[in-house]
Amino acid sequence: MSERSPSPQRAVYLRAQRRRRRLVLALQILLLVVFLGWWELSARLGWVDAFIVSSPSRVVHTLVGLQASGELWLHIGTSCLEVVVGFVLGTLLGTLIAIGLWWSELLSRVLDPYLVVLNALPKTALGPVFIVWIGAGTESIIAMTVAISLFVTILNMHVGFLSTDREKIRLMQTLGATRHQILWRLVIPANYATLFNTLRVNVGLSWVGVIMGEFLVSKAGLGYLIVYGSQVFNMDLVMATVLVLAVAAVVMYQLVLWLEKFVKKRLGVTLLNCFFGGFCRYCCRRPCAPAASRRRPPSA
Repeated sequence: MSERSPSPQRAVYLRAQRRRRRLVLALQILLLVVFLGWWELSARLGWVDAFIVSSPSRVVHTLVGLQASGELWLHIGTSCLEVVVGFVLGTLLGTLIAIGLWWSELLSRVLDPYLVVLNALPKTALGPVFIVWIGAGTESIIAMTVAISLFVTILNMHVGFLSTDREKIRLMQTLGATRHQILWRLVIPANYATLFNTLRVNVGLSWVGVIMGEFLVSKAGLGYLIVYGSQVFNMDLVMATVLVLAVAAVVMYQLVLWLEKFVKKRLGVTLLNCFFGGFCRYCCRRPCAPAASRRRPPSA
C-alpha cells in the first residue's frame, strides 16, 4: 500500500461521505423541480392567477426576450459592478476601522455607542441623504451598499479581534513583539474564520444595498427592472429579474466560498500556525543570554 492511499476504514468513510453528498444534491434538485413543476401546473390550471404570480414558462420567455434585445447583460453588469465595488469598500473600510478600534482602547470606548446606534439604524433612511449629498447616480447606490455592510463588518471584526487568545498575546509580548507584530502575526491570522464569515454575510447585505439604491435612483440594473415591472404590472419581468438576482447572489456567495478554500489550501489549515510559527522562529534566531547570566546572584 502506498503512503498516500487511505486505510480501508478511511476509504469506507470517504465513500459514505460521497454518497451522502450525492444524496443531498439529488434531494435539492428534486425539491427545485417539484416546486417549479407545481408552480407551472398551478398557473396553467388556474389554481393561481398567472398575471400576479407569473409562471416558469413565462419567466423563461421574458428572459429570452431580454437576452435578444441585449438588455439583460446590461442590467446584470450594472448591478454586479455596483455590488462588487460596495462589497470591497465596505469590507476594507470596516476591517481597517476595526483594526483602529483594537489598536486604541480609548477610541473603542468612545465610538462604541455610536457604532451600535448606526448599526441599528435602518440604512434605507439614509438613501435620500446620499442622493442630496452625492447626487442621483451610481455613487449614491454604492454609498448605500457601503453603509449597509460597513457597520456589520466593524462590529464582527472588532469582536473577533478582542476574542484573540490572551495567552498567545502575552507569549508574544514576552518574546519582545511590538503591537504591530502582534496585530499582523497573531490577531489578524487568528481571525481568518471571522473575516470569511463576515464576507459571506456581506454578500447578501451588498445585494440588499444595491437593490435598495436602484429602487430609489437608477436607470439601469436589476433593481430598476423590478421597479419598472411593478409600475407597469409586468409580473413576468419582476419574477424573471428576481430569478436572475437570486442566481447572481448565489454565484457571488460561491466565489467567496471558493476563495476561502483556496486561501486555506494555499496557506495551510490555519493562518495562525503559519504566521505565529514564523514569528517564533524569528525570535528563536535572536541571540539569547546564557542561562547562568539570567540567574539572580546569590545574596551575600
